[in-house]
Amino acid sequence: MTRYTQSSMVGDVIDVPGELAAAQARFNGDAGRAFVAELPRRAAELVRRWRLRIDGPSMYGVCALVLPVLRKDGTPAVLKLQLLDEESAGEPLALRTWGGHGAVRLLEHDGATGSLLLERLDAARALTHLPDSREAALVVARLLVRLTSVAAPEGIRRLGDIAGAMLEEVPGALERIADRAERRLVADCAAAVREVVSEPGDRLLHWDLHYDNVLASDREPWLAIDPKPLAGDPGFELCPALSNRFEPDETVWRFDAMTEVLGLDRERSRAWTLGRVLQNCLWEVGDGRPLPPEHLEIGRRLRG
Repeated sequence: MTRYTQSSMVGDVIDVPGELAAAQARFNGDAGRAFVAELPRRAAELVRRWRLRIDGPSMYGVCALVLPVLRKDGTPAVLKLQLLDEESAGEPLALRTWGGHGAVRLLEHDGATGSLLLERLDAARALTHLPDSREAALVVARLLVRLTSVAAPEGIRRLGDIAGAMLEEVPGALERIADRAERRLVADCAAAVREVVSEPGDRLLHWDLHYDNVLASDREPWLAIDPKPLAGDPGFELCPALSNRFEPDETVWRFDAMTEVLGLDRERSRAWTLGRVLQNCLWEVGDGRPLPPEHLEIGRRLRG
């Protein structure tokens, strides 16, 4: 999950937060360390090239450093500096395809580094802070109606490939899950994915539409940021809105409400949501960590 935190700056000198450096070293090794070392030079070059002026404290998450800037005409924007990898490579293509409809607008893109100049939204007003958790789930659903209304362009990763790779991991992962009930649940999730993997869909998916990736703006009440785009079935998009601000007794209500707003087939969406549970469990097994309790509970309540 990406959650941006403010960091200090002095003038136009870029402060690279220690937390960002540590996260990059942990998750990306030498590539992450090289990315962090390059950040001051990269930021200075793009500020010069795009004629920007830094306009406040930097923000950072696990994956990116974000600098508030002003464009030459005084328009507020943000400069997003991130490691170019298979997840971030598709972001500019997805944002161009959406063209600001339901998502932040892309203003400039540096293909060599994956750096982005984006319209500035209100980072202090994320959907996480909306008091009504049911309304928050419906906000995500309404955004997904718009985002998934278009076919994914060529060059975007395919859900079918990712689902196939997950299923190949399942036998080895099951051997590493000691708890019998958890092992059975993961096996049931895999069985659900096998039922739908031959028809993975072709819609443009955000893939990471959790509540911190939905920000308020002056242009629209809510807009999506930070896509990790896929081509696939919209049912694969629902799980973050179930696991964020997790309330077990709300799981089925949120799922049913979102599938209704999106006009999705409930059984296919259930299978792809269980696929998302499977994906999160496989990640934890691969890293030697306990299975995520929220996702296990979502799986229990949706597997039938």
